[in-house]
Amino acid sequence: MNRRWMLLALLLAGCSTSGTGPDPAGPGGPTGPTSPPASPPVPGASASLGGCQIFPNDNPWNRDVTGDPVAANSAELLAVMSPGNALHLDLGTTEEYYGIPFTVVPPDQPMVTIAYGTDGADYSDESDPGPMPIPLDAPIEGGSAADPTPDAGDRHVLVVRQGECVLYELYNTVRTATGFRVSSSARWDLNVNATRPAGWTSADAAGLPILPGLLRYEDVASGAIRHALRFTVPHVRQAYVAPASHCGQYADASLPP
Repeated sequence: MNRRWMLLALLLAGCSTSGTGPDPAGPGGPTGPTSPPASPPVPGASASLGGCQIFPNDNPWNRDVTGDPVAANSAELLAVMSPGNALHLDLGTTEEYYGIPFTVVPPDQPMVTIAYGTDGADYSDESDPGPMPIPLDAPIEGGSAADPTPDAGDRHVLVVRQGECVLYELYNTVRTATGFRVSSSARWDLNVNATRPAGWTSADAAGLPILPGLLRYEDVASGAIRHALRFTVPHVRQAYVAPASHCGQYADASLPP
């Protein structure tokens, strides 16, 4: 598994190309308040990046869930999620390779081509096509200053374009002369609450955006984390819970979606 410093409290792990769709035993997904709260919500520490808020305050990534009921099968799910393992955060304190980098680009960032089929894996039919405003020298997950182009791992690329406030995410990224070759790509409008089409993957196997679930320096410096965190578990079942859109691998009801 690729080392990373990001995590999220909803979904994860590898996905098959078929599945059962939304978890029939679970809710349709958090919807957030339908009317303004009594006091203004406090945006998460990661709410602003390059002048862009990372999704609205009532988005599942940002809303306060302390009043939500605990799932009836919570204890059973936790029991199969490596409960004996300590939480392991790769925050980049000892190795430059740790973590998932992201880049903020100006509104006039030039577009580059996006091709598909890295390592024979092609999810172009579930991807948002290029061109995309991604610098040719954008950092790739798993790389470093000395070795900026890794040849293994998840190789994610995350870019926020200022002005329009759109997030672009790539998976299994390889540089080309005119852009990048990937296995999948996704475009996220940070101004609205939207999800992938049902059954679609993204740069994240669950069909979720990656950037909102990263633990960043600004979160720690602010003294509080006010957004969901992305994490991984060893095995997940063939189901998902909104706002995810892509299922896991195993036909085992005892596993988390």
